[in-house]
Amino acid sequence: MWTLTTSRYPGRLPLSTSRYPRPVSSRPQPYHHGNLRPVLVETAVELARSTGPDGVVLREVARRAGVSHNAAYRHFSDRAALLAEVSDWAMAELEKAMRARADAVTLTDPARRAVKRLGETGRAYVDFALTEPGLFAVAFSSPEGVAAHGDPAIATGPYAFLNDVLDEVVEAGAMTPEHRQGADVACWAMVHGFAELHVHGPLRDVPAELRAAMLESVLDVIERGLVA
Repeated sequence: MWTLTTSRYPGRLPLSTSRYPRPVSSRPQPYHHGNLRPVLVETAVELARSTGPDGVVLREVARRAGVSHNAAYRHFSDRAALLAEVSDWAMAELEKAMRARADAVTLTDPARRAVKRLGETGRAYVDFALTEPGLFAVAFSSPEGVAAHGDPAIATGPYAFLNDVLDEVVEAGAMTPEHRQGADVACWAMVHGFAELHVHGPLRDVPAELRAAMLESVLDVIERGLVA
């Protein structure tokens, strides 16, 4: 469920404040000598929450942090470097949300527990997209994503966690090794596609109750396709 793609979103709707409803504070962020970099990242994260990747501009981040753009350029060579940092931060938050939801599963039967944990990773993924649409978009905006998630054996972050959970399903005997092949991309594609349709696409105005029922149908399809 993670990022073989970059910041190019074919057919994406034009940026509007309604897509990222969080207000953006224009108050400069105070900082002490020696800790400007984390202040810049924090400021960029808050800006990303409200604007998505398009609003993460180094000069604007510097202005909101209360420093000159030259000072900001000492820590980030260009906008892409800053965006990559915010993307990493957003990915870490997405992984944290997925882990928390999966780790809350209390079932003791190994097979049922593993399958339930898989479903919870999908629910957490969609919840994050819906509650943090700006960060969700930024999470997939860094070109480094292709290299970072291209090989499951060396992957980190949300994609690595998905693979770990799928391996648990196999180890618990709920999925055959044959069905494990390609399951990571299949799960990712279905849940990410669902999230995009509801965050940026034609299903964005679907009522929450109906959306929840639709998500359960998607997760059921995934489970029936993978689980023995």
